[in-house]
Amino acid sequence: MGGGAEPPSHEEGRDTVGKVETLQRKSTQDITLDEVERRVSAASRALTQLAHADGHWCFELEADATIPSEYILYHHFRASIPPRELEEKIAVYLRRTQSPLHHGWALVHEGPLDMSASVKAYFALKMIGDPVDAPHMRRAREAILQRGGAAHANVFTRTLLALYGEVPWSAVPVMPVEVMLLPRWFPFHLDKVSYWARTVMVPLFILQMKKPRAKNPRGIGVRELFTQDPERIRRWPSGAQESSPWRPVFAVIDDILRVVEPLFPAGPRAKAVDKAVAFVSERLNGEDGLGAIFPAIANSVLMYEALGYPEDHPLVVTARSAVEKLVTVKEHEAYVQPCLSPVWDTALAAHALMEAGGPENERQARAALEWLKPLQVLDIKGDWAARKPDVRPGGWAFQYNNPHYPDLDDTAVVAMAMDRAQTRLGPGEGGSDYTHSIARAREWIEGLQSRDGGFAAFDADNTYHYLNYIPFSDHGALLDPPTADVTARCISMLAQLGETKQTSPVLARAVDYLLADQEEDGSWYGRWGMNYIYGTWSALCALNAAGQDPASAPMRKAVEWLVAIQNPDGGWGEDAASYKLEYRGYERAGSTASQTAWALIALMAAGEADHPAVARGINYLARTQGADGLWGEEFYTGTGFPRVFYLRYHGYAKFFPLWALARYRNLQRGNSRKVAVGM
Repeated sequence: MGGGAEPPSHEEGRDTVGKVETLQRKSTQDITLDEVERRVSAASRALTQLAHADGHWCFELEADATIPSEYILYHHFRASIPPRELEEKIAVYLRRTQSPLHHGWALVHEGPLDMSASVKAYFALKMIGDPVDAPHMRRAREAILQRGGAAHANVFTRTLLALYGEVPWSAVPVMPVEVMLLPRWFPFHLDKVSYWARTVMVPLFILQMKKPRAKNPRGIGVRELFTQDPERIRRWPSGAQESSPWRPVFAVIDDILRVVEPLFPAGPRAKAVDKAVAFVSERLNGEDGLGAIFPAIANSVLMYEALGYPEDHPLVVTARSAVEKLVTVKEHEAYVQPCLSPVWDTALAAHALMEAGGPENERQARAALEWLKPLQVLDIKGDWAARKPDVRPGGWAFQYNNPHYPDLDDTAVVAMAMDRAQTRLGPGEGGSDYTHSIARAREWIEGLQSRDGGFAAFDADNTYHYLNYIPFSDHGALLDPPTADVTARCISMLAQLGETKQTSPVLARAVDYLLADQEEDGSWYGRWGMNYIYGTWSALCALNAAGQDPASAPMRKAVEWLVAIQNPDGGWGEDAASYKLEYRGYERAGSTASQTAWALIALMAAGEADHPAVARGINYLARTQGADGLWGEEFYTGTGFPRVFYLRYHGYAKFFPLWALARYRNLQRGNSRKVAVGM
């Protein structure tokens, strides 16, 4: 990550007298446009220098300790022990990310202990060779035991422990491979869960059936993390989201399956295995792997090997190479990314550079779009076609290659960037004609609108909410329903392409969905970014593009909310606690560069470029910009699955602040305060 100024701590985000007095000074409230221009120039130079030679960006995408820990345990399961130097570098990363406060591992920077992450990190460190009596290991073990022990880890962690023989298979809900044969009308079907659930679960069905035992050449176990013998536990703890009327119903079904599953006939079982293997093999996706996400990729390797595929089988070799592609090695430490984010990073960076303007920035943005153009999926109908079989493909995936799983968010952002570039230069001037690419993207997005008017990330009408309460889904993240932030992005695209509520029924229904989804305090929930600040940024950009009156009640309430939650230092920040099950709304945190940028872009979209809060926010970004032109940001502001899995996009602090600063400069120097693009 580029060396910028360190982000403010949580304490700096508190409303302290000292901070308030500091902010009363003119120097922390006002900023000249010349100073903003200097900041924009420095940031755009730095961002351009980080582009690859072919025009794209791919910044690090960091999750918590879970993925690097699973990587170590995956290799020891197979007895393919990584080189000692790599193991030690991963150990350095795991030790560094251990909390000095609660001595476990959190899902976000400075977050509370997460049992599953802590169990896996402890197991991985012990596997690498850290002595159990080392101070950091002793403290971690005590922290885990004080919270009830490893029995309270989630289903996926208990599955890993079962593969290592540390817990009995009764610790894991039964998911028979015969699920592959269920008809679509059945309450559970693969088409009814999200893309990430499908790709992770299908190879797991095989592992549950075969129950292979880890080779574990070093003979490492973690029974010391349990408060009682796992063999004596009769009812394993469930996730917090399972405390619902569905829980006892599904528990009974699980008990029945546990009895009858061994009696299933061999013929249908073999057919189900063949179908599962075919599902995985069709989507193996070269060196990018099944679903292009680490858990699914690792499971695919173990599935093939459990079925007896030799190590040199082409499918096994391909799947193994996809695992290694996610390893990120630095000078002193290493970790494993959950997936790679080149399309998302490249499209957003292109937007920021087009906002910054100037010949070099325009040239770099065009190079980025040239790189993106051939990645559009035009020939493969992915899993989304199960719900929308008559829609032609036309989306972009998040990763380098993932044609079965393009997503609407990336597609809308890429299409808007292409339209913006083409509008500025005209077709063929300095680059390709993007007319056909934009049209296919629009057609695909319009075709994937859900019945309620909203848009989801990967599918349409993925709203079988009862499935989030099956025992296997103790994480509560099995589905991909429509959300405000993705819906907003699709609205922004359609509106930027010239549609209005009067000309487009799709846009009109989406705007109605978005307005109905506004929270009472004026904010919007953000599913894919942290959280209400992200959702409100997305929604205000969309409503502005769709022609919503800035004086209307929804816009005014959102503006008032954003102004009210501004931190005394002029920035904005939000904690992952905003996602807690009670959904009590925004949780204040120290300011971050990316969240501050979202709030600023949102306020400017609502017509508030001259608001004092905007000037204070721009001042905050200027003050915290590093000497290299970039910003530091340790806090996680991306969301994988609320309450379960969060993301630190290393690119967010590089392009979003630039975008906000350039937007402010452009509006202040222009003839209008109206934002004329979709985002």
